[in-house]
Amino acid sequence: MYRRSQTIKSILSFVPGKQRFGVYRFLPVFFCIGGVMEWIMINVRIGKETFYDVYRRKRSEREYQEKVDGGLIGMTGTAPK
Repeated sequence: MYRRSQTIKSILSFVPGKQRFGVYRFLPVFFCIGGVMEWIMINVRIGKETFYDVYRRKRSEREYQEKVDGGLIGMTGTAPK
């Protein structure tokens, strides 16, 4: 366990800016990772949908269900027999 900790420390010491920025020197890396993840969620299609297509559909379904539950919209189906 101690050896692994030393290995991680030695790898992280190669990142420049330790004296000036401290732990914040990793912030640009995570910012870029977040940007790439956002781009993937917007542009990459899995099947026929992107993440945001699913999000918009689910949000619309929830809003409709809230309106039905609140009595603002009547159910337009046939009565049960």
